[in-house]
Amino acid sequence: MSEENRISRALSNLFARHRIVFWYDAKRELRDEFERLALPDVAKLELANNEYGIKYKLLREEPEKKFLLYREGPQPADLDNWLLDVQLAQGEFRTDQVAIWLSELELGLEFTDVVQGHTEFFQANKRKDALKKLLRADDTAGQIRLKMLAVCTGSEPRMDAVVESLLQDLADDRDEKIRLAGRCSLDGFLWEQMTRCYGYRSTEPGIRDFAVELFKSCYAMTVGGAGGDSQVNLTGDALVFLKRWKDSRQFESSFETLSAECAEVLGIEQDLAKRDFRELIELDYFLLIDQKIISDLVRAVAARTASSGDVAIWVRQRRQGHWYREFQHLYEALDYAAQFTLVLGEAKLSMDSLAEGIQRYSRFWYKLDQLYRKFTYHVRMSGQASLMGSLTDQIENLYTNNFLLKLGDCFQTFVDSASEWEAFPVRKQSEFFEHWVRPFLRKDNKVCVIISDAMRYEIGEELLGLIRQEDRYSAELEPVLSMLPSYTQIGMAALLPGVELVIADNETGTVLVDGQSSQGTANRTKILQSALQGRGAAVTAETFMQLDRDGSRDLLKSNDVIYIYHNRIDHTGDKMHSEGQAFEAAESTLDDIVRLVKKLTAANASNILVTADHGFIYQDRTLEESDFADVEARGDVVFYRDRRFVLGKELVETSSLRKFTSDQLGLGGEVEVQIPKSINRLRLKGSGSRFVHGGATLQEVVVPVLKINKKRQSDVAAVEVDILRGSSSVITSGQLAVTLYQAAPVTDKIQARVLRAGIYTTAGELISDSHDLSFDLSSDNPRERELQIRFVLTRKADEANGQEVILRLDEKHAGTSHYKEYKSLRYVMRRSFTSDFDF
Repeated sequence: MSEENRISRALSNLFARHRIVFWYDAKRELRDEFERLALPDVAKLELANNEYGIKYKLLREEPEKKFLLYREGPQPADLDNWLLDVQLAQGEFRTDQVAIWLSELELGLEFTDVVQGHTEFFQANKRKDALKKLLRADDTAGQIRLKMLAVCTGSEPRMDAVVESLLQDLADDRDEKIRLAGRCSLDGFLWEQMTRCYGYRSTEPGIRDFAVELFKSCYAMTVGGAGGDSQVNLTGDALVFLKRWKDSRQFESSFETLSAECAEVLGIEQDLAKRDFRELIELDYFLLIDQKIISDLVRAVAARTASSGDVAIWVRQRRQGHWYREFQHLYEALDYAAQFTLVLGEAKLSMDSLAEGIQRYSRFWYKLDQLYRKFTYHVRMSGQASLMGSLTDQIENLYTNNFLLKLGDCFQTFVDSASEWEAFPVRKQSEFFEHWVRPFLRKDNKVCVIISDAMRYEIGEELLGLIRQEDRYSAELEPVLSMLPSYTQIGMAALLPGVELVIADNETGTVLVDGQSSQGTANRTKILQSALQGRGAAVTAETFMQLDRDGSRDLLKSNDVIYIYHNRIDHTGDKMHSEGQAFEAAESTLDDIVRLVKKLTAANASNILVTADHGFIYQDRTLEESDFADVEARGDVVFYRDRRFVLGKELVETSSLRKFTSDQLGLGGEVEVQIPKSINRLRLKGSGSRFVHGGATLQEVVVPVLKINKKRQSDVAAVEVDILRGSSSVITSGQLAVTLYQAAPVTDKIQARVLRAGIYTTAGELISDSHDLSFDLSSDNPRERELQIRFVLTRKADEANGQEVILRLDEKHAGTSHYKEYKSLRYVMRRSFTSDFDF
């Protein structure tokens, strides 16, 4: 930009604010520019011993017109300046570089020192333009310097944002921003602000030195002692900054990088080794803290020195931590292990009949299979087999010997004595269509049936909870006694409409329904259509999920009954190479079925049943020799061998196998069945042995039936949370400890509530750190639903001394980033005068 243009632009800026502008050409070098200058609607006059006449013209003759008054030479002394009063009320233009910059930025002469002290900053038009966009009419010199720092660091004009940006550079092993601040002579101002805002002082200040001091002081504030030095050199505002920084999505990577570097410098690993993990539960400044807590928790859970309730509380508290996502599966596994040990210790594994065994299993004992599954799944997903090794061995031993085998042996005595396969009043699987499907048809209602292969009862119970959590969905769960042997072909056949089931007299294991093969969706469609005058269909879950909205609605319109077949658990577990992933398949199955249910209701289905063909036994570790039956099945004809059953004719009776005739099992035909007792397996070449089904354990033969309906009105609510006031309503120190209480356990319809907590002035300014809290506790014990929160007050809290402040819980408006107040409690800030001193 030419000198003339710069002068023209600077003067235009001044005339935007003033009617009269004085131009003193102190060096007598810009007369030509004055002569050439043409500004619209501005009259040019030269001051040359004509001040009185010009004053009359300005104020009397043309009081509305704009004037540029040029004087060649410096401004006269005040006593000799006839126009001083006019000049003080109007604008002044100088032609030195600093004056031009001030004019371009529309800053008054009082900011000359600011511009003069940082000339390097203004040499770049890009920086100057960026600063101009940030300036406000009421800015102070300090605020302008802060905005200059923000431009140098590419951040918002707030001290915490400037520091975050500098720390990002440090983490990236770069120093361009801090060097630019130095070149622009802003480093002195930066370190002054670091002292004022965070208490940082150093004879050789630097951003790396600040980072180390930040981590050291904040760690020491909470537990005392970091790297052998328990001194806290920074203020509470530094702790608030650290919490904000680590929770920032934008800067979390820089926090993690510098956290690791500073942990090394401060010897945090050695310090943590000396500490009890309980004093670290609220701390998350170093990844090592999570590793320490988990390592100690593994030992505590294995040694049973930590109660299940305590472990649940600790895991919930760690969920708020920075590294929880990285260690989530380990924390979850520990929680499930503690629950498993507690529930097993309280279980009384006894029964008086088949029916009582099924009823007790469906009310209580299923939980042990569920907890074992969840524990095993999370250990596998964590990838930390060595760390969890001893605890895993303990849970495996307890599950296999104290639960699975013990329960299997106990139930087997009633299987052995049963003359026929039934357990009244528990419904039989062969009654499914008449008992659950037919009533809908009698009322001219359509019904959709989802059949998930090998979705055993405990998985169905978890699905029940997931469905009930969905708004406007209700669900009921009932146990059903599956067919024996508990394998796919016969279970699937029993769920179809028909009178007689017959196992085919050949090696296929196929089951006929009234003479019709039930193998595959095409045959099942035929059976449904035959029973429903053509208004029935069988489809796979994959086929149904690929239908568009119109396709799924057309399918429902043209049929009264739809059977949807889902196969993930059995498909995974029945293969030797993938049987170890059975529990991952169970997790995916739950997601699949929730999606299926929602797609069905979106297609206007209002009556949905979910069931399974059979259950399964799964043990995660390799089986021992004693887990296999000590005899091979023999007979005149052996049609079909599996790991848990044999089909044939004239099968030889043995003490380790239980034999049933077709008649005893409620089947037509003459095929006999043998199953190994309790949880024993039969040897089968090329087959896995950890995931099995076909036998008569409770895990295999108790299957779920879920009845699902969608309501018209909302039926979920968020749990209530209360603030428990302590003994005082006065805040006298730099911290405030508060207990928040979740009023009831979270259930299917009383759902978790997520709140943001902070302390605010009555004007709404945050004066503490902020906490994002999830209230999702399910314990019936009120003590286990209390959450202890510690707020750290900032320097701004001092300005509220003697005034009322508000502890506020805010909740996000659904689907937005905006918050509304949920609950609040008022306190009086009464800080002692001694808190003004640093020591």
